[in-house]
Amino acid sequence: MLAKIFSGATVGLDSIPIEVEVDVASQGLPSFTIVGLPDKAVEEAKERVRAALKNSGAEFPARRITVNLAPADLPKEGPAYDLPIALGLLIASGQLPSSLKLEKTVVLGELSLDGSLRHTNGILPMALMAKEKKLKNMFLPAVDSQEAAIIRGLRIYPIQSIQELFHHLSNLKEINPEKYIPFGSIRSETSIFSFDMSEIKGQEHAKRALEIAAAGGHNIFLKGVPGSGKTMLARALPSILPALSEEEALECTKIYSISGNLPVGESIIKERPFRSPHHTTSRIGLIGGGAKPKPGEISLAHRGILFLDEFPEFPRHVLESLRQPIEDGIVQISRAAGTMRFPAKFILAAAANPCPCGNYGSKKKTCTCLPGHISRYQKKISGPIIDRIDIHVTVPEVKLKKLTDPKLTGEKSKKIQARVQRARNQQAKRFKGTKIVWNAEMSNNQVRDFCRLSTNNRTFLTQVTAQMGLTARAYYKMIKIARTIADLENAKSIEQKHLAEAVGYRPVEDNLM
Repeated sequence: MLAKIFSGATVGLDSIPIEVEVDVASQGLPSFTIVGLPDKAVEEAKERVRAALKNSGAEFPARRITVNLAPADLPKEGPAYDLPIALGLLIASGQLPSSLKLEKTVVLGELSLDGSLRHTNGILPMALMAKEKKLKNMFLPAVDSQEAAIIRGLRIYPIQSIQELFHHLSNLKEINPEKYIPFGSIRSETSIFSFDMSEIKGQEHAKRALEIAAAGGHNIFLKGVPGSGKTMLARALPSILPALSEEEALECTKIYSISGNLPVGESIIKERPFRSPHHTTSRIGLIGGGAKPKPGEISLAHRGILFLDEFPEFPRHVLESLRQPIEDGIVQISRAAGTMRFPAKFILAAAANPCPCGNYGSKKKTCTCLPGHISRYQKKISGPIIDRIDIHVTVPEVKLKKLTDPKLTGEKSKKIQARVQRARNQQAKRFKGTKIVWNAEMSNNQVRDFCRLSTNNRTFLTQVTAQMGLTARAYYKMIKIARTIADLENAKSIEQKHLAEAVGYRPVEDNLM
């Protein structure tokens, strides 16, 4: 007898439907064969399914069993096919009626040897695929049910074990569907961050730059001697970012779901990601890839922050691989098996010391580095990378008097975040109908459309660009930053004071100083 069960496979960030065909032949020696380009994890499903059925009280047919995963030319990965294979065996062997209507049902989940279901990656992309294909039901592990329940229009059945599913389909004990979870009901109202802006003494110029970076999605480079507060400033940046929209949250959750980074039991990513990889991270770890391409740190930081501390200590070839993702907001990984595209729209926050010993330019300590060492250290970061960073800020040493003054308190992150959110709302109205979220994402043509300059302002910016020897990319970046500054002031048009402040965030030369 033949049984057909629908499941799904994740390709990149999307899922495609997979038809699991299970045939139990009436003749032939007992065997269990899985075809359709299964990987090792799918091949091992034979033993998991065999033990799970026997330990659940079901009969494992001692016949010739063939499982086909269609389409046959697509490689199948992971243990998510355990449950559909087991369900197909129960139907094909006559233990469940063949009249079951499962044409509009997606089934997935990893089986334990006792028949219970384990956490499975990639639930959200499969739920989105089910909705797109107009499927109505999903049978999946109970621990992952809330991840799928954020998709409206699907009946999500949380399954604890294969035995529970058997009873449900046999009409012995019905499983209640998971209730739909609206995004607004799970959005975090009170977020807890590692640092608050009010905890940072002084550094008002750097805080202002971070506010602009958060409001417009601009990349920022913090430079200064050790102990000046660069790392603390960067780690306080998440506390002033605008809240995730539902669309952004779904994008982030899909990435975390397929990569196995979504916490078990969580339904969706509620806060903007903050990724801080060590400077020994490999190129594949940062960008993504591998024999079976997976998202890297830049994709895990999508719609959030990628913080690269000790920026010059990263290998040059690793930093150079950031060029295209910073510019395009997407990383394309090509392998012999195919090409994967992962989103990578993040705010790059980088921090660096001015020299190997860190004291170059310090008023308290003497630099012990030779001029050649300083030059080589600063040139570890190439001009093209420097040019792609919007805001450059020198973080000075904090005076001891400011550090020890209990009366000196800075502005709280919550108040700054409110201004950032207002600016972000203005951008949402401006870019309605486009795929742009932040000012930093505008192309040159869009800058000309959305950021019109008066004749005087255009002349001013042209003269500054020529005098400073800046590139065309830097010219447009200054306009984007000026637009963000105007948004923070609730100004309709870009004024010369906005442009002047934006110019101040460009480095005079393409180096760390």
